[in-house]
Amino acid sequence: MSFFSNPNRIPESYGLRIAAGLIGFFVLMFVLGFGHVVELRLLNLFILAGGIYFALKKFKATHGASIHYFRALATGVATAAIGSFIFGAFLFFFLYIDVGFMEWIIENEPMGRYMNPYIASFIVVLEGVFSGLLVTFVLINYISTEVDNVTS
Repeated sequence: MSFFSNPNRIPESYGLRIAAGLIGFFVLMFVLGFGHVVELRLLNLFILAGGIYFALKKFKATHGASIHYFRALATGVATAAIGSFIFGAFLFFFLYIDVGFMEWIIENEPMGRYMNPYIASFIVVLEGVFSGLLVTFVLINYISTEVDNVTS
């Protein structure tokens, strides 16, 4: 059984996919010259939500087509946390290496004068974990009622 199809490794598998999506999107925006457009960070939520959605669908499919609420909540939050921690580590090294981008953040963000690569990457990780908690809560309720509405 491969790592990506192991039902006991759903958070790790989909967390890695979320991290790859976030890193890919960040690098693409940076290469295209949109790294300074803070509003594009909102699109990270769609990457996070997509990864959590597919993780929960996989969880439901591998656990008897029913969702145990708290296990699903733990799965979704763990998936978001793994993706966010990996992306935060990438961002830390990126900001540490690209001093110009870190200086831009310091000069242009409202709390920028208090920022350094450690704090900026930590904030991104916290943002990802808490966004993942909210997204997971919403998606669990959507996925658990999805089958009920189809069969009614």
